[in-house]
Amino acid sequence: MSKKLHIKKGDQVKVIAGVSKGQEGKVIKVFPETSRIILEGDGIRKNSKHTKPNQQNQEGGILKQDAPIHISNVMLIDPSSGEPTRVGRRKEDNKSVRYSKKSGEVIK
Repeated sequence: MSKKLHIKKGDQVKVIAGVSKGQEGKVIKVFPETSRIILEGDGIRKNSKHTKPNQQNQEGGILKQDAPIHISNVMLIDPSSGEPTRVGRRKEDNKSVRYSKKSGEVIK
């Protein structure tokens, strides 16, 4: 059974700890098993991958890849105010929905 996380694919988040602290980005992928996410953005931490020349990559060399960040190091950005906010869960129409703790609005 996978965990319920406060971050989903497509969310806009702000990094609050680590090398990329202060950067904002969009969530590309979520790994619930390890509680990590991959963000899209220029200032976000990257890993270097060394590759040999092959059919897809004729040159080879060092490629930069988006690095996974632990989910505890990011905060969701409130869609209404643009500020980082904590996320809560509540029942609406027998469905569990995420809401912003700052504004109280439901997050789509």
